[in-house]
Amino acid sequence: MDLIIKQIVSEFKLRQSQVVKTIELIDDGNTIPFIARYRKEMTGGLSDEVLRDLNERLTYLRNLESRKEEVIRLIEEQGKLTEELKKEILKAEVLQRVEDLYRPFKQKRRTRATVAKEKGLEALAELILKQEIIEGTIEDLAKPFINEELEVNTIQDAMNGAKDIIAEIVSDNAEYRETIRNLNFREGTISSKAADDDEKTVYEMYYDFSEAVSKIANHRILAVNRGEKEKILKVKLISPDEKILSYLKDKVIHNTKAITTEALTQSIEDSYKRLIGPSIEREVRNSLTERAEEEAIKVFGKNTKPLLLTPPVKNVRVLAIDPSYRTGCKLAVLDETGKLLEYTTIYPNEPQNKVEESKKTMKQLIEKYDIDIIPIGNGTASRETELIVAEMLKVIDKEVYYTIISEAGASVYSASKLATEEYPDVDVSIRGAISIGRRLQDPLAELVKIDPKSIGVGQYQHDLNQNKLGETLKNVVEDCVNSVGVDLNTASPSLLNYVSGISSAISKNIVAYREENGKFSNRKELKKVKRLGDKAYEQCAGFLRISDGNDGLDNTAVHPESYDITMKFIEKLGYTKDDIKEGKLRNIEEKILEYKIVDDNYSNENNSNMRSVKSLKDLANYKFNKDNTEQDRSKTIEKKIVKLAEELEVGLPTLKDIIEEIRKPGRDPREEMPKPVFRSDVLKMEDLKLDMIMIGTVRNVVDFGAFVDIGVKQDGLVHISELSNKFIKNPMDVVSVGDEVKVKIIGLDLERGKVSLSMKQV
Repeated sequence: MDLIIKQIVSEFKLRQSQVVKTIELIDDGNTIPFIARYRKEMTGGLSDEVLRDLNERLTYLRNLESRKEEVIRLIEEQGKLTEELKKEILKAEVLQRVEDLYRPFKQKRRTRATVAKEKGLEALAELILKQEIIEGTIEDLAKPFINEELEVNTIQDAMNGAKDIIAEIVSDNAEYRETIRNLNFREGTISSKAADDDEKTVYEMYYDFSEAVSKIANHRILAVNRGEKEKILKVKLISPDEKILSYLKDKVIHNTKAITTEALTQSIEDSYKRLIGPSIEREVRNSLTERAEEEAIKVFGKNTKPLLLTPPVKNVRVLAIDPSYRTGCKLAVLDETGKLLEYTTIYPNEPQNKVEESKKTMKQLIEKYDIDIIPIGNGTASRETELIVAEMLKVIDKEVYYTIISEAGASVYSASKLATEEYPDVDVSIRGAISIGRRLQDPLAELVKIDPKSIGVGQYQHDLNQNKLGETLKNVVEDCVNSVGVDLNTASPSLLNYVSGISSAISKNIVAYREENGKFSNRKELKKVKRLGDKAYEQCAGFLRISDGNDGLDNTAVHPESYDITMKFIEKLGYTKDDIKEGKLRNIEEKILEYKIVDDNYSNENNSNMRSVKSLKDLANYKFNKDNTEQDRSKTIEKKIVKLAEELEVGLPTLKDIIEEIRKPGRDPREEMPKPVFRSDVLKMEDLKLDMIMIGTVRNVVDFGAFVDIGVKQDGLVHISELSNKFIKNPMDVVSVGDEVKVKIIGLDLERGKVSLSMKQV
C-alpha cells in the first residue's frame, strides 16, 4: 500500500497527506462529489475531476498488486518460482509486464510445442539451444529421438518438433516481447488498403493510407478500426521485421560455429512470423485502440458537461416543435412548470406543404396559451421549419422568440419505460416534442432521463468500450447534478438517482414519501425515508435543496454538519437565521469588514499581505476611504475570514464555501454558463454581432482550421489557433465534419462575407 501511495504522490504531484486522506475517504464509502465539496480540508481542495482520476489510478494499481500476488502464487504452485523471477514480478509497473513474465508458465491450450513435448522432444530442443556441439551433423543429434510409438518417424519429424518447442520458448520470453513491442511503437506503421478500390465510401482517404504508430492521431485509429469492422478496409501493422529478427538472433544465437545454428535461425524466424508477430500486432493495435477510446471518452465527457449545465430558462411558456417532413411537425404546449397543456401535429414541409394552415395553428396556440418561446429540435427538417416559424412570428403582436435545441436522445426517451410512465396516454412521437420543450426549461432535469451515451456529442460512440463510456458519462452527469443541487420537493427519481449517496431504490422511496406525506419541510425529514440511513444522509443532504422550508440553510449547499458553525459565524456578524431565508446576507463582506479583531500576537509586520495594515489590532478598526484600493479591501476581508475560521475552529475552505452559499440562498451555478441564443428571425450576415455565442455544425476541416455552419449563408472559419487553448497540430485532432460545436464570433467582414469564429473563447 505504501508503494501505491508513493506512486500516486509522484504521478499526481500531490502531498502524501493529501493522497492518504483521500484514499481513506474513498475506502470509507464516500462519494467523489461529497469528498470534493465537503472534505476540502482533508484533500487539500482537490477537484472532482482530479479525485476521479486518482480513484481510477488507485483501482488500477490495486488490481496490479492483486494480479502480481496471484501470478506469484500460480507459478509457486508449479514449483517454478525463483527469487529473481519474484523480484521481476514485484517491480513490474504495468499489467502487461506481469502478463509477459507469467506467459511461459501459463496453462496453454494444446499447441504444436506441447504436442512435441509429449513426443519426448524437449531434450532435443534443449541441446539445440545450448549450442555446444560443433562437430558432426544435426541429423546425428536428432537420430536418437526417433520413436515410432510416439509418431516421431523420421529425423525431420524430430527436428520439426524441437523447433516448435524452441519457437514457443523464444515467443514466451518477457524481455524479447517487451523490446519488440517497444520497437513497433517507435518504428512501426499502421497501414490500410481498400477491400474494393472502386467502391465509393466515406473511408476513401484510408484506401491507401499509412502513418507511423508513434504519430497516428486517435480519430484516425477509430476511423480505420470502423472501416475494418465494416469490411471496407484491410488494416495491418507494418513492423521493422529485419531489425526485430536481427535483435532476436543476437539474443538467442551465441555460437555460430555450432551445428545447431541453422536450426536455431529457422526456429527464431518461425517464432517471430507465426507466434510473436501476430501476437504483438494484436497488442499494439489494442493499445492504440485503448488510447484512442480513452481520449474519445474524455471528449464525450467534456462535451456532455456544458450541455448538461446549459442554464434553465425559467418561468416561460413554450410551444415545442419536433420537426419532420412526411410525418409532420409535432407541437407540444408546456406551462412554466413543464406541464403538458395541449399537443397537435402540423404539416408545413414536404410533401404536404400546408404552410399557411400550419402558421395559423401555431398562431392560435401562441395566443391561447400566451407562449413566450418556441424551441425547435435541430434534427430532420429543422432549417425549413425555422424559416416558417420566423415568417409566422413577424405577423404576431406579442414578442415571441424561437431557439434551436439539440434533440439528441429525444427519440430514445420517447420510447422508454420512463416516458410511458410519465405520459401513458400520449403518442410516442409527441413525447419527443415534450422532451425538446423541457430541455429548454430545465435541461439537466430532462437530460438525466436519457442514457448519457445518447446525449453525448461526437462520433464513434458505438465503437467505444461501452462500459467505460457509460461509467465516464455517468460520472459527468453525477458531477453536474451535484454541482447544481436538486430541489427535494420537485425532483424526479431520475434526477435524484444521480445525487451523491442516493441509489435507485432510495430515489423512488423519497418520491413515495413525498407523495404520501406532502412536501419536505427540512432536510432532517430525509431520515424518515425508508432505507435512507445515516451514511446516505451524510452523503446526500448537502446536495438537496428545500426552497420553501422552515430553515434558510436548507436552500443552500451548506451541509447540515456545518449548521452550528454557520449560526455561530453569522451571529458574530450580527445576523439571524431569518436573515438567510430573507436573502439579507448579500453584502456580508461589509459586515466582515466591520468585524472587530483584536489580537496583539497575531501580527507579522515583515511578512504581511497588506501594505497598509501593520497588525490585526490596526485591522480591527480599519476604515476605508477614497484613498484605499479595492485590493486593500479584498486583502482585509481575506485576513478577517482567516481569523474568523480560527476563532470558529473550522477549516478555511469550508468557511469560504459557507459565506458564498449564505450570500445567495438557492443560487444556481448554471446561471454563469452561456445562455441559449433566442431569435425572432432567420439570421442574415447583417444580424451577426461580435461576441455572439452560437451553436454551429462543422462542415469542412482543412489544414488551417474548420468551417462551421452557424445559420447564415456563409460558413464561418475557426482558425486552428482558435480551436483550443492547447497547441493543436492537426484540426482533426479536435473536430470532425458533422460535429456540433459552440462558437463565439470574433471577427466580421460584411463586404467580403467572412465570419471569424472561436471555440476556445466560449
